[in-house]
Amino acid sequence: MRPPASPGKTGWRGLLTAGLLATALVAPLQAAPWLDAVPRTAIVSAFEPELVLLRSQLRQPRVHRVGGVEFTTGRLQGKPVLLFLSGISMTNAAMNTQRALDHFKVRHILFSGIAGGVDPSLHIGDVAVPRRWAPYLEGVLARETAPGQYQPPPWMNDLVGPGFGPFIPRTVEVRSSRQADTERKAWFEVDAALLATAERIAQTPLERCDAQRQCLSQAPRVVVGGSGVSGAAFVDNAAWREYAFNTFQAQVLDMESAATAQVAYSNRVPFIAFRSLSDLAGGGEGENEMHTFMTLAASNSARVLLAFLAAHHD
Repeated sequence: MRPPASPGKTGWRGLLTAGLLATALVAPLQAAPWLDAVPRTAIVSAFEPELVLLRSQLRQPRVHRVGGVEFTTGRLQGKPVLLFLSGISMTNAAMNTQRALDHFKVRHILFSGIAGGVDPSLHIGDVAVPRRWAPYLEGVLARETAPGQYQPPPWMNDLVGPGFGPFIPRTVEVRSSRQADTERKAWFEVDAALLATAERIAQTPLERCDAQRQCLSQAPRVVVGGSGVSGAAFVDNAAWREYAFNTFQAQVLDMESAATAQVAYSNRVPFIAFRSLSDLAGGGEGENEMHTFMTLAASNSARVLLAFLAAHHD
């Protein structure tokens, strides 16, 4: 059998060119350049009604689009800011927070929006500013070994608290520049300096009635500290609400904050969230109250954020 013919000088040159072209096609893309060179505070909300008040007060707005998401630069309370919607749920929040960090010079991340109340001492309209957040639906659905008894895999040693039926919460794996190896975390702390500013503006006056004259049964207040939890489920269940409070000592639960907190932690960007109670996550009398008090709660959260922006100095 004859050996294959040598490609010769011209042939080698062609093969080399083809190889370089193939490498270029599969090589990772260069990081995108900054879309805006000004260091800014990112202000995030999950969906449109939560951003109405903030957008109405934004000065010098300029819109940028990345991957179908609208990012608006401008000034609030005299500070350079970046406003965008994360989208509802954990995946959207993580993805679009990282997009913001990849394309803009973000100095701090502030989340403003509504949440379900978990702590029985809180009421609809109150604004919670937790000191830490957990992705509490990270977990395992354990094997049922006897009726009503569940056993996780014996090698799973990172469980967090008791279970709810077969579900048992566990820590989440995190990669970041903080260390070479991955780490597992249950909680993501908010930035201490941002939390201190939140404590200074805790007396910010809040609205008790909305434009349709739907009023809360008592005056709302700002509560700084405690814990918040997030997961990819809308909660309207009294038993689950009680479980979240007892297991995590949670004040509020939502569907985005912990995901944004994890991205902020991984990128070493200071983070804090302002969440106003629109409902009691199944703990109220009758039907869920979110659509009744959503606008009022979102407005109260935005009011606290604006007071925070005015008071905070690096």
